[in-house]
Amino acid sequence: MAKGGAPLRVLYIGGTGQISCSCLRLSVDSDMTVFALNRGSHSSGRELPADVTWLAGDVTNQKSLTKALGDHTFDAVVNFLSYDEEDAHRFVNTFEERTKQYVHISSASVYGKPVLSWPIVESTPTHNRFLAYARAKLRAESELRYAYANTGFPLTIVRPSHTYDDAGPPVMGGWTLVDRIARGAEIPVHGDGTSLWTLTHAEDFAVGLVGLLGNSRAIGETFHITSDDVYTWDQIYSIIGDALGVKARLVHIPSEFFPLIAPDWPWSELVVGDLCHSAVFDNSKIRRFVPEFLPTVTFSRAATRIVQWRQAHPTTTRADEATELLLERIVVAYHAGRQACLATVPKGICSEGKRAERAMIHH
Repeated sequence: MAKGGAPLRVLYIGGTGQISCSCLRLSVDSDMTVFALNRGSHSSGRELPADVTWLAGDVTNQKSLTKALGDHTFDAVVNFLSYDEEDAHRFVNTFEERTKQYVHISSASVYGKPVLSWPIVESTPTHNRFLAYARAKLRAESELRYAYANTGFPLTIVRPSHTYDDAGPPVMGGWTLVDRIARGAEIPVHGDGTSLWTLTHAEDFAVGLVGLLGNSRAIGETFHITSDDVYTWDQIYSIIGDALGVKARLVHIPSEFFPLIAPDWPWSELVVGDLCHSAVFDNSKIRRFVPEFLPTVTFSRAATRIVQWRQAHPTTTRADEATELLLERIVVAYHAGRQACLATVPKGICSEGKRAERAMIHH
């Protein structure tokens, strides 16, 4: 509640995406007065609450943004659409007189890779030499922290990790890769498939985020909000296969091959800069501030919901032709490279290696 018992006035910049939609719904269910600002596109297929005031504007255009905001002020602004230091600076100027709390949605990809101390906490060193997205998010954080330190800008930083929902499966290639699993095509898995990865359902993430809104103690603080639901990548793909009623056919490919084979695919940089490194988090801090943050949606349960969503929305969950070609290119190139490598090995050694490989598979 805001002062005087009035409902908290919250603005979401975004509001229809994979993470923000769940936060929007929970804010409405928590009796907040909710606004959402975007270009007016609500085509994600996700259910949106009726009790939201929609503001149509282009956040990349300051004139459009200012017009959309009008004379509104807020108790909290949550920005899912801030990317680098330039737009962070612009948002400071836009909201410094309009809100009592500004929540910047950053990314857990900013933590230094490889992580040398486990589990990851908010004070874990931040740097990412491999991923441009993470470096841009870090520059945005730096710009916002400068405003907080020098002008008292009411900043809270939130770093989601790999957050998904029923309409957005947490695998590279999205629904196209799910389609490959369903029809028995080979699935490219980076590394040996055993690195550890944390998955967080958006409904669980929303509990942590919404619990921070209006909390004056959260001003100046940084939080990652993740679950404790940790899997190997082999398990992630296999769980999807189980939900589909098939066995996932996994092909392990060195992570460094992805940008070589598919340099034009954004996921390739993400594999090297984030996904190939284990990521396990300590969520003690968010639980101290939001005691009700107790994630309950495990991926084992969520995979069934994802498959059900796919069955109910065949048009929006069908495979994308361009992504299919990229995934197939990666698999074909890996097999071709492997065969070329085997061709250079003396015949006797090659036969021994194949026998050992078969023995390991049967074992």
